[in-house]
Amino acid sequence: MAEILVLDDVIDVGMMIRRILARKGHQVHVYSDEEPALAHARENPPSLAILDIKLKKMSGVEVLEELKKINPGIRVMMLTGYPTLETAKQSLQLGADEYCIKPIDIDELEEKTSQILARGGQA
Repeated sequence: MAEILVLDDVIDVGMMIRRILARKGHQVHVYSDEEPALAHARENPPSLAILDIKLKKMSGVEVLEELKKINPGIRVMMLTGYPTLETAKQSLQLGADEYCIKPIDIDELEEKTSQILARGGQA
């Protein structure tokens, strides 16, 4: 199964995502700070990153840009509780594969994760 990095400023959200995706056999690494998450991505490039748009120091869009510099082929799903057309457009232009709105629907998360990984050759 896939290596997945989750970055959300609310650790409980990340832990919930880990519980959901770990049941599918994925290895999920959860972070609430940008620097350790980016360091992890440099050391162990994940197949998929799930990023909240509102973070502590950077925006999820900025983290997306950094991750694409580290690994241009990384798959990315953006999460937000504050959806705007601007952030959706910006995320997709920078290479995000999907955009999900919080609160997270479990079925939608599982389905989108599996679709993204299938596109990347890792279901």
